[in-house]
Amino acid sequence: MEGERKNVGILAMDIYFPPTCVRQEELEAYDGASKGKYTIGLGQDCMAFCTELEDVISMSLTVVTSLLEKYQIDPSSIGRLEVGSETVIDKSKSIKTWLMQIFEEYGNSDIEGVDSTNACYGGTAALLNCVNWVESNSWDGRYGLVVCTDSAVYAEGPARPTGGAAAIAMLIGPNAPISFESKLRGTHMAHVYDFYKPNLASEYPVVDGKLSQTCYLMALDSCYRLLCNKYEGLKGEQFSIFDADYFVFHSPYNKLVQKSFARLYYNDFLRNCSCVEKDAREKLAPYSSLSSEESYRSRDLEKASQQVAKHSYDKKVQPSTLLPKQVGNMYTASLYAAFASLIHDKHKTLDGQRVVMFSYGSGLTSTMFSLKLNEGQHPFSLSNIADVMNMSEKLSKRHVFSPEKFVENMKIMEHRYGAKDFVNSDNTSLLSAGTFYLTHVDSMYRRYYLKKGENEVANGKIAPNSLVH
Repeated sequence: MEGERKNVGILAMDIYFPPTCVRQEELEAYDGASKGKYTIGLGQDCMAFCTELEDVISMSLTVVTSLLEKYQIDPSSIGRLEVGSETVIDKSKSIKTWLMQIFEEYGNSDIEGVDSTNACYGGTAALLNCVNWVESNSWDGRYGLVVCTDSAVYAEGPARPTGGAAAIAMLIGPNAPISFESKLRGTHMAHVYDFYKPNLASEYPVVDGKLSQTCYLMALDSCYRLLCNKYEGLKGEQFSIFDADYFVFHSPYNKLVQKSFARLYYNDFLRNCSCVEKDAREKLAPYSSLSSEESYRSRDLEKASQQVAKHSYDKKVQPSTLLPKQVGNMYTASLYAAFASLIHDKHKTLDGQRVVMFSYGSGLTSTMFSLKLNEGQHPFSLSNIADVMNMSEKLSKRHVFSPEKFVENMKIMEHRYGAKDFVNSDNTSLLSAGTFYLTHVDSMYRRYYLKKGENEVANGKIAPNSLVH
């Protein structure tokens, strides 16, 4: 049994994001923000959002069904299912229970796991739980399945352009093309009020933007230091950013990703890593005596570190930024959508590469961990994962809403949040075949979903036997 559990990790992936989006350039003009504030200042291009037809449950149903079908996975072969999400649909009933309808049809109710919740970190908690399960004595030989699903929305104001929405599904098992270096993991947890959702009558969070950015970078420092120490303990040599081929970060917005990689470069400078070139040392030397708190506030350090790190950023980080910039902050799905972007862009050259991942959830929870990649064998190969996700086509088929229509949609969603006894529009023309959508919520708050049929026409006719609730 032990021999069968080598290279435990991600066997297969699929991603879904809504077909509706708004351009950040148009949104900043509509909001009266200075030109470039969202596109250059935040580093974002577009933002996906759910209409009244979609939510975290429908997106989860869509992506799980798609993964099982495209990789031809028998639903009875799933033994653990964990969901990471911070989008509250019910204060008691987990999203996982809605997904069980997919498996009940095949007589499989023997599936462990429920939801994990802590801001954007829940997906990582769910992933680590499934990986640990496969590695443990409790493993029964079946696959684990992880779902990260969120709709990130904000009240009108400066945080609104940092929204987004998506769901991603990952199949977990041994002999994976994406395997965990389980000993190379650093975690930092603390109690902070940087972002939280205390008002259960509203979807919108309370956000302290400056504190949240500082907490993110502080957690990054701590996790990187721990990972470096563990690497050095195992290998007997110093770790630096040049010991990983790629870095993937949780991305609330792309500018923070740029700052984060530069921060790792600065950490390597402080640790006197031999990889830091002489020119970079000279540019960073004026900031060598700053305290940690001073370094987080220093704009001059921020600029200097980004400047010296830019060449490495373009090579090691930029390939992971496509979806985060095009879709926005997907909360628990954000880190894994960034990783999916890397696979999309570089799948032909990833064999034998190391990828370091940084996951952050406000409040706060964070982990940095290492993955080793190999091409694998079909259907569990990096090339097939890239083909299945089909990101270019999904992005090209999106429908761009005007800012006015986006704001109108947000008001509808505000009104519908936590509501009951309503029926949604039956116009599913923007949805692709195979997409689940919310039809209505009854007087007992029970939610009902339909799957758009393969041959459905724009008038909303649905294939039989596709109602789920």
